[in-house]
Amino acid sequence: MNLFKKPSLHSLITKPIHFSTHLHDAGPMASLLKTRSVIQIRGPDTIKFLQGLLTNDIRRFGEPAGDEKSNLVTPNVPASSARSIYAAMLTPQGRFLYDMFLYEPPRSGEKLDLSGSGPGPDPGEVALLADVDCSVLDELVETLKKYRLRSKVDIENVGKEFSCWQRFGADLHERSLASSSAEDPVASSVGWGGTIDPTGSSSAQGNNMGWQWHKDPRLDCLGFRGIFPSNVTPPMVEANTETVEENYLLWRVEKGVAEGSIEIPKGEAIPLEYNLAGLNAISFDKGCYVGQELIARSHHRGVIRKRLLPLRFLNESGKEVEKVAPGSEVIALKSGKKAGTVTTALGSRGLGLLRLEEAFKGSGNLVIKGQEDMKVYPIRPEWWPAQWLSEHEPYQAAG
Repeated sequence: MNLFKKPSLHSLITKPIHFSTHLHDAGPMASLLKTRSVIQIRGPDTIKFLQGLLTNDIRRFGEPAGDEKSNLVTPNVPASSARSIYAAMLTPQGRFLYDMFLYEPPRSGEKLDLSGSGPGPDPGEVALLADVDCSVLDELVETLKKYRLRSKVDIENVGKEFSCWQRFGADLHERSLASSSAEDPVASSVGWGGTIDPTGSSSAQGNNMGWQWHKDPRLDCLGFRGIFPSNVTPPMVEANTETVEENYLLWRVEKGVAEGSIEIPKGEAIPLEYNLAGLNAISFDKGCYVGQELIARSHHRGVIRKRLLPLRFLNESGKEVEKVAPGSEVIALKSGKKAGTVTTALGSRGLGLLRLEEAFKGSGNLVIKGQEDMKVYPIRPEWWPAQWLSEHEPYQAAG
């Protein structure tokens, strides 16, 4: 039994939540992600092991990072190849199981170890940290061990030692767009070792050296994400900028991005319908992995008839309402045909898996089945590739 299991996201997305829905102009915010946990995967076969299981190309961790020193605030800090990759694990039939954010731990002589008090792992040893959904933590660890067989890989739950954080907001979105580095150009100027400029490190990150913020590997508009020791407050997080996780959830929902094995139903969801290709979770060039056949076939066919969309819920007078529950069926008002399902509801906002031919037929076309006075307004996210919708189809754009 996992004694350190954190609250399930289900408890957050099914209970009534009352908070501001006007985050688009908000400045930098940071949230401790209590619905996420951390596992460590280490050993000489780590890259090969994950390469055969996950949807993304994990071999990128073995590539040189290039010279990122010019992107650092403190130029005498050793450049690190650390970066993050978003990926998913699928069933053999190609259905979604788990998502994870993978990170390289700090390097020896440059960064801190797992305790935050000494050099990092031996440079000859391969080790990755994974930010995972805590509601399926134990199940995920057991699944990875089942596939391990003779691979020289150790898999450990380190959720007590580490926590996951997200920094987001309008200002951070602009900063992310302006930077070519995979790390936050302000918060990445830190390391462990004699070559560090203590003044620069202190001004950028206080005393918490070694663990960095990274650009969210899915979308620039989501901000920065990172894993940090649980006994410290991450750099760049002040009392007046820390906010509840529900506000990050709303920020993400308004962008049309699902996360975890509840919002992306485990064992049921088709990854391309939940836009995982557009969220940089899938490599179509890496070769074989578990569930790859369905993904490749659907991708090359080129037609995805249903997609996950951000939603607004309004009554007949145009006022936002908060009475929609996850699982509610969405129907086309005129034809009465099912258009899709609400997958997540947060007050007057939500996510829904909808048939595109019905989603953008016209304003007021969609309603909640059994609550026909409850209008559903799909929104086309700005980050969507143009080819996902035909040019003649009208849509509203979401930032």
